[in-house]
Amino acid sequence: MSGDQPDGPRPTPESVQPGPLEPWPETVRWQSISTDLIWVELLRLAAVVAVISIALGITWAVTGAWPIGVALAAVLLFAVWRAVTIVRAVRAWGYAEREDDLLVRHGLLVRRLSIVPYSRMQFVDVSAGPLERAFDLATVQLHTAAAASDARVPGLRPAEASRLRDRLTALGEDRAEGL
Repeated sequence: MSGDQPDGPRPTPESVQPGPLEPWPETVRWQSISTDLIWVELLRLAAVVAVISIALGITWAVTGAWPIGVALAAVLLFAVWRAVTIVRAVRAWGYAEREDDLLVRHGLLVRRLSIVPYSRMQFVDVSAGPLERAFDLATVQLHTAAAASDARVPGLRPAEASRLRDRLTALGEDRAEGL
């Protein structure tokens, strides 16, 4: 038998089982969020790292203790690592609107897929902090009866956030009437 022939029958698309985090890879059209959220998160990181670095730098200059210098180096190393993960984490966010529910996925190391039935939604928030507003972004927050099932979709343009809020609210009202 030659090396180019497979040992068994080829798997058909129907026989290939999707993983638990990719349950509907061909039937779901995922929407990505704005990559401008990367800048928002990087600026938040930079602000925290700057405050910690200044405090450690002054302490190191005053005391001259080498452990403070090591701590400063560790903070800067962590900042570089976190900057790389922020880029990848923002690109991992996605959402999909289906007939009866909303899917939200995110995460790198720990991947998370939340499925929120429209009939279970109690209310939908749209929020935008000062940094998000500066980059013309908003976050849609879904609230359900179970606190653990709340889902959010960050990094949306305000028009898309409003559209999604209005659509989810209308679908939630329609589905709740049928209960």
